[in-house]
Amino acid sequence: MADADDFTRPLQELVTEYCWGAVWTRPGLSRRVRSLVNLAMLTALNRPHEVKLHLRAALRNGCTREEIREVLLQTAIYCGVPAAVDSFRIAKEVLDDGAR
Repeated sequence: MADADDFTRPLQELVTEYCWGAVWTRPGLSRRVRSLVNLAMLTALNRPHEVKLHLRAALRNGCTREEIREVLLQTAIYCGVPAAVDSFRIAKEVLDDGAR
């Protein structure tokens, strides 16, 4: 929200209220599972910027390197190798940064 301006603020408010509020606070899935699902969907959609953001969140939500790797491998087969390659590259960057 800090970067929002008059033009982008309505979208940021919508995303914050519904994505991070209504959906992420539902009781049916843990934050860890939601993070893994999001990584798979964002890889399938080939959205590298969002993958990077959600990788960091996944680590904070308790996802392990191994779980992240397995989700990305699964997406390679079912969603396409090029999209998974991009997500693996981004994941390595994020995971390596966290190890430092």
